[in-house]
Amino acid sequence: MHHDAGNYEAFARPRKPAGVDDKTAWFVGAGLASLAGAAFLIRDGQMAGDRITILEELDLPGGALDGIKVPKKGFVIRGGREMENHFECLWDLFRSIPSLEIDDASVLDEFYWLNKDDPNFSLQRVTVDQGQDAHTDNKFSLGDESQKDLVRIFLATREEMENKRINEVVSEEFLKGNFWLYWRTMFAFEEWHSALEFKLYLHRFIHHIKGLPDLSTLKFTKYNQYESLVLPLYRWLLDQGVNFQFSTTVTDVDFAIDGTRKQATRIHWVSEDVEGGVDLTENDLVFMTIGSLTENSDEGDHQTPAQLNRGPAPAWDLWRTVAAKDPSFGRPGVFADHIDETKWQSCTVTTLDKRIPEFIQKICKRDPFSGKVVTGGIVTAKDSSWLMSWTVNRQPHFKNQPDDQIVVWVYGLFPDNVGDYVKKTMADCTGEEITREWLYHMGVPTDQIDGLAATGAKAVPVMMPYVTAFFMPRQAGDRPDVVPAGSVNFAFIGQFSESPSRDCIFTTEYSVRTPMEAVYTLLDIERAVPEVFGSTYDVRHLLNATARLRDGQEVELPGPHHLREKLYKKFVDNEVGELLAEYKLIAKP
Repeated sequence: MHHDAGNYEAFARPRKPAGVDDKTAWFVGAGLASLAGAAFLIRDGQMAGDRITILEELDLPGGALDGIKVPKKGFVIRGGREMENHFECLWDLFRSIPSLEIDDASVLDEFYWLNKDDPNFSLQRVTVDQGQDAHTDNKFSLGDESQKDLVRIFLATREEMENKRINEVVSEEFLKGNFWLYWRTMFAFEEWHSALEFKLYLHRFIHHIKGLPDLSTLKFTKYNQYESLVLPLYRWLLDQGVNFQFSTTVTDVDFAIDGTRKQATRIHWVSEDVEGGVDLTENDLVFMTIGSLTENSDEGDHQTPAQLNRGPAPAWDLWRTVAAKDPSFGRPGVFADHIDETKWQSCTVTTLDKRIPEFIQKICKRDPFSGKVVTGGIVTAKDSSWLMSWTVNRQPHFKNQPDDQIVVWVYGLFPDNVGDYVKKTMADCTGEEITREWLYHMGVPTDQIDGLAATGAKAVPVMMPYVTAFFMPRQAGDRPDVVPAGSVNFAFIGQFSESPSRDCIFTTEYSVRTPMEAVYTLLDIERAVPEVFGSTYDVRHLLNATARLRDGQEVELPGPHHLREKLYKKFVDNEVGELLAEYKLIAKP
């Protein structure tokens, strides 16, 4: 397996791998990683679909990419997925998956046309004082110390950031500024999360710094992530003959480890309370999704709080069992043993009263019933004690959503803090109480809040114990390599495996990249996995990011005036000067 960029590798069709007709494939979990891996086996590995089996604990596919209507409760989305144009592996996959919406088009075509016609951006990113514009005014307002923090982290080695928390490598000034407000609420970073992952994100998305204040960096699907991404992929896999075995919990995988050679020899599972399994030869490939950000999620309802489930967690228990068999299989406790630092809560609010959308429109400055971009990403209530953010995506967000309803996603990074209107922690609140707090921060008059929350909406809170487990401080070896050294027939895929690329986690891209790397490695597919977009090495993107982080302020050259003049003349009329002037870091004379 190798990485590359450009049309030569991107447009190439690999030849059929030797011996693929003699192989079978087994996937643990039916999240995006497994669905993508199965698709790559069929499309690029040219494996027959009926030789692929996907084992799933739940009774439907999709994993964290969800979107469902629960009888009596209402619509539920545990989270949303922010996407961008340089998710190279994701788009490589979905260019081959037919759209369910448009004849003779792929999911990528549908997505591209949608975001071309209706580009995403926010007209009010941050509020304060019950729905008033916080006037961040698309500025970062970074002081000198904060700018130095970012430069230092950007230039540091990975090793220097290992096992460190973000608040150990930045100043208090930084943590109080606009940049951190935009960043932490957009990506769900906490200040005790991994400094290494923060660094990787800076490198990975340096080309999108310019759009961070107004979220113009982002692109979204037409509907919720299940109906727009999972369902077309799932149906395509069924058409190819892929076997799905639902209500099946994988409990263990056996290995034969002989020196440097490692082979998976048996999968153990429990299906509808019956123990089962399958013996494996080196021709039986195993792709294991380990860990899960949505494991043990618990739903409340409009009158019932969600519960924090600290009990047995099958996805994590499987990784713990497997990891005990070889040091190269990772250290799951680094991520799973810190629930109080990895949890947060979301809530899906469905409006039933026409007055609530009027308050939404007042903040987002768009008609929420237009079918187009509404909030343009999250709106953050800066002074919320829960650090509440909320978003309204294109409506309807569900295909079977009534025309007069709006589906809103609300989340709070600090669910253990007491609310500003509802004097309870978010974790202890019912859906109705969370709706009250949201209405308060939207600026609904206090004499209308309780009535609107009681009968004008239906809300489903969800507590997720492990939702940012992958952001915990870590070091090399804490996550197993996608294909561990010596493996002949197995791979680890998903958010808790270590890609050999420069990519970062908590993205649909990473959930597609890791199975692509796994399939290409185990089948020795003669086509490159798309390289991570190289914006961190492109001086144009670096200069543009620098200019935006300085809010357009020109760079002052050091030294006395006469020396600055001489230095300025050295580069002002060459390529360097042209670039600096183009990105407004210096003024042309």
